[in-house]
Amino acid sequence: QVQLVESGGGLVQAGEFLRLSCAASRRIYGINVMAWYRQAPGKQRELVGSITSGGSTNYADSVKGRFTISRDTAKNTMYLQMNSLKPEDTATYYCNFRGVVDYTSLEVWGQGTLVTVSS
Repeated sequence: QVQLVESGGGLVQAGEFLRLSCAASRRIYGINVMAWYRQAPGKQRELVGSITSGGSTNYADSVKGRFTISRDTAKNTMYLQMNSLKPEDTATYYCNFRGVVDYTSLEVWGQGTLVTVSS
């Protein structure tokens, strides 16, 4: 099994930056995709962006040019660098893993970390 733990959320002002981390409980091998989602109060959860095990990234239009996803395989950690934050980025951010672990197809979610951007 794999567990994911997010960290790095907090309260910032518009225009500032934050870096979120998502640490996996074990080394993950093979083809997989990790992603960041977010859910604002009263809204559906939406995809922020994703990164494959090969390093390919994809972003929602609303964050392109401001957010960057990266992975550090040695640390079993994925990052979300968020620059030029806007009040509309306020949400709980969740990390997600989809892949095969120990011959079992898994989808795992973290517990979420709250990001609040004040105007």
